[in-house]
Amino acid sequence: MRFSFGLVLTAAALLTAEPLQAQTFDPRYPVCMHVYSGANGGGGEWYDCSFTSLPQCRATASGRSAICDLNPYYPLNPPPQQFRHRRGG
Repeated sequence: MRFSFGLVLTAAALLTAEPLQAQTFDPRYPVCMHVYSGANGGGGEWYDCSFTSLPQCRATASGRSAICDLNPYYPLNPPPQQFRHRRGG
């Protein structure tokens, strides 16, 4: 009886668990706009990472409940390019 109760309890916990969200930051763009919606900041909120500059994002966010931030997943310092030297023969 304990085993079946534990199994039911585990299944219920797994079915009611909130699904994980995928990464919301697009690494192709350096600036993201965090948009807040709903009354008093409640409700849904999302990130729009489709901006190439802070002024562009701020112009879009003007008059909205939103802020612009640098994208934490944008590669600021790309890895150095490896050069191969050819030996003269």
